[in-house]
Amino acid sequence: MSLQANVIMIGVKDVQASKKFYEDGMGCKVEQDQHHFVRLDLGERSAALALYQWDAAAGDAGVASEGNGFRGASFHYLVSSSDEVDTVIAKATAAGGSEVKAAASAQWGGYFGYFADPDGHLWKVAAP
Repeated sequence: MSLQANVIMIGVKDVQASKKFYEDGMGCKVEQDQHHFVRLDLGERSAALALYQWDAAAGDAGVASEGNGFRGASFHYLVSSSDEVDTVIAKATAAGGSEVKAAASAQWGGYFGYFADPDGHLWKVAAP
């Protein structure tokens, strides 16, 4: 059996605010909404994204809820053009996220930038 990620859960400070960011701002479809837990459909060929209240998520895993700065992971969204990279980052910023690294040409020949959702979860948006 190979390992699969069907749902990626992230801890968030305010579930409803994060739901608004991902649903209204980024266009994700809500599949399940139970106030302290929301599961979103990110589209074809993607795992679902679950939002769980930060302290409750830490408690669920049996770990301390403190944590800040780089968490050792980022989401990557690969698009087909530099214009799409700019559009996605602008959309995230307009929805309440923040631009972390302005999109620019990369030494490997592509184009990419980073945004963070309202809880600081990093998203890299890149095009070949």
